[in-house]
Amino acid sequence: MFTIDAHLDLSMNALEWNRDLRRPISEINEREKGLTDKPDRAKGVVSLPDLRRGEIGLVVATQIGRYVAPDNSLPGWHSPEQAWAQTQGQLAWYKAMEEDGEMVQITDLESLEKHIELWKYAISTPNKPVGYILSLEGADSIVTIKHLERAYRYGLRAIGPAHYGPGRYANGTDASGKMGKVGLELLKEIERLGIILDATHLCDDAFWQALDNFNGHVWASHNNCRALVNHNRQYSDEMIRALIDRRAVIGAALDAWMMVPGWVRGVSTPKEMKCSMEVMIDHIDHICQIAGNSLHVGMGTDLDGAFGKEQCPYDLETIADLQKVPALLTKRGYTEQDIENMMHGNWLRFIRNAWA
Repeated sequence: MFTIDAHLDLSMNALEWNRDLRRPISEINEREKGLTDKPDRAKGVVSLPDLRRGEIGLVVATQIGRYVAPDNSLPGWHSPEQAWAQTQGQLAWYKAMEEDGEMVQITDLESLEKHIELWKYAISTPNKPVGYILSLEGADSIVTIKHLERAYRYGLRAIGPAHYGPGRYANGTDASGKMGKVGLELLKEIERLGIILDATHLCDDAFWQALDNFNGHVWASHNNCRALVNHNRQYSDEMIRALIDRRAVIGAALDAWMMVPGWVRGVSTPKEMKCSMEVMIDHIDHICQIAGNSLHVGMGTDLDGAFGKEQCPYDLETIADLQKVPALLTKRGYTEQDIENMMHGNWLRFIRNAWA
């Protein structure tokens, strides 16, 4: 089934992990054997051939560049200008993939419909370009508000104001506090340009403030449920209801620590914690039960988002295994239409409405 994944850090993997994503993930992992500079070496699950093999023909692909103040212990860049330069290098990689015929940027309804038709009538998918909608995870690299319009011109169509910790425009996961004047100005510019606001990673204070001050289209590209994993990274039922009221779609993530309670990074293992793809369905089902329908959840895996097989479901070998999801949903009693909604239909409806 044609599938849309609303959150993949492709350029980060290409440039910071030095992965040639044009190669099958098996080749990439073989080349990384023996490397220890990152905990997920030789354990990746995402590559362009594996996306095609899994019929994942459209993704929301990120740029990411965090600014860190002197008292911030998180990894990142020491000035917004450095963070901006990092995102421009990531943009250059996406453009190189386009020139090589591997990917195609989707920026408007015309390019969206053309791409969907290409995949819809494909006899086989190995040579089809993977479509990507460009998103910025964390707004720290937006040096000034004026830079956002520059980013829109090169194709940026979604933005999450925060990532982890305190940010220049908004506070994110494991932080707290409302946005100040500059954060509210950013929201206004996002709305003016018609960019999609990604509520993912906003701390609770900033989440509610953003919904109160932003009148454009909101989604949550990769978020799970706090009722199942009690951490501020997840959404409470109240937050999920607020997003549903805004006609949002929430992407189900496959990062194990967001899926099962009690996960300890670097210690827990997927099998030990019984973290299978079935757990993803638990989170999906929770959102559907709150909504009373299947219209507000999709795929937003975050796979290879600085983790690999050591921290994702044990029954997922590569991202192509998203094709196991329809059978799991069928087992839970979801209809064919429900399943199409969650594999691609909800994201398509959302994007079409946002870009109408």
